[in-house]
Amino acid sequence: MKICLFNDNRLGLIEGDIVYDVSQALRILSPARYPFPRHDLLIANLAELRPEISLAKGSAAVFKLSDVELLSPVGNPGKIVAAPVNYQAHLDEAIADTETFTRANVRKIQETGLFLKATSSLIGVSKPIVINLPERRTDHEIELVAVIGKRAKDVKAKDALAYVAGYSIGLDITIRGPEERSLRKSLDTYSVLGPWLVTADELSEPQGLELLLEVNGEKRQHANTRDLIMNVAELIEFASTYYTLEPGDLLYTGTPEGVGPIVHGDQIKARIEGIGEIVVEVVSS
Repeated sequence: MKICLFNDNRLGLIEGDIVYDVSQALRILSPARYPFPRHDLLIANLAELRPEISLAKGSAAVFKLSDVELLSPVGNPGKIVAAPVNYQAHLDEAIADTETFTRANVRKIQETGLFLKATSSLIGVSKPIVINLPERRTDHEIELVAVIGKRAKDVKAKDALAYVAGYSIGLDITIRGPEERSLRKSLDTYSVLGPWLVTADELSEPQGLELLLEVNGEKRQHANTRDLIMNVAELIEFASTYYTLEPGDLLYTGTPEGVGPIVHGDQIKARIEGIGEIVVEVVSS
């Protein structure tokens, strides 16, 4: 199942190039009261929502995919967890490029650990990436994103994929420089997610997925998730050792080699096998 949030936070079911407005299914969600939960209610209740979504399709309003505004398919993640230099070839290019990558940022992931991105940086694919500091180099990074489906703490890798609700395409936009990653990667619009959520039952094996990113038609990044240093399951084990992962938390799994600068007027096209393709514009503030 492919589900999305579109226009004014309507819930959509994607089939081909059609979006079915299945927002009626959300009626089963219990109203939240203050203090509000730190997790995403839709993702936390996805198992119960799925039959309601299928039922709502029968009477749903129908839209062309090209006519809707796609929001982030996860509307309220408690946290965005991200993996640095998680492809060996990207680590190698970072080590070789001393002008772009500071020495503190080229250690192995097991040494560096994970980092957090501000949830305020999250956008869907219909919004542009806004270059906030044009005097600094800003780079694109394509990543497979795993969406956590249920509370996870101290999970072992052999069990970890059972905690995934689904997968999406992520762009981890970053400013190069000496500051901590969490600062340089948390500007508004610098976390892109979409075009939709593919539920885990349709993508049960996240290893072996081809990734491709182009800028203005030029191929920049082309790799496969089989080359991850830490695969999705191992990342969940690693992350859940330190954090309690909650439904809707986003796990950006790392980018391959080929990262490069983006500027005003660029168009990014990114594809991940089994999920789909996104096209995102780049503008300046």
